[in-house]
Amino acid sequence: MDLNPLYLLGYLAIGVLVFYRVIYRQLRGTLLTRKSLVTMPLLLTAIGVCSAAGALGQATGGELALLAVDIVVLGVLGLLRSATTTLSRRGDTTFQKGSVATLLLWLATVGVRVGFGFAGAALGVSGALTSSTIMLTLGVSIGVQNAFTYYRIQQRGLPLAAQSRPAVGAGR
Repeated sequence: MDLNPLYLLGYLAIGVLVFYRVIYRQLRGTLLTRKSLVTMPLLLTAIGVCSAAGALGQATGGELALLAVDIVVLGVLGLLRSATTTLSRRGDTTFQKGSVATLLLWLATVGVRVGFGFAGAALGVSGALTSSTIMLTLGVSIGVQNAFTYYRIQQRGLPLAAQSRPAVGAGR
């Protein structure tokens, strides 16, 4: 990972954004829209693909295998996180609220991602690809979670607005 202060500041800003837009809002409860289910995972995955693209050419087979296992494990954690949230109808869309289990699974997600970094170093397969795929794996994990949430919404026949309505007084 590049230790340039601007890159670190960028990662910190993205981390704070993910914490607030995904984890905090999910645990306190939030109204879901099609846009909210798609935007964050797409943004993170795109940033992750761009970050990893340069390192892909020098990646070893071990790094690629570690990345594949990382993505599968974080995808499974995404499925489990979705399953621990409560979905209910609120007006013309669905309200999602996380639980203590959701929080524990988020902590496990962070722990697993950090653990894969240490495992790569211990196995001698941690190179530029391992450190440049943080956003990619997080985006995939949140994407799987949101895809399963969307599936659950469809199975229960709950509504899902295309996007949130503007707040009262907006545009003044």
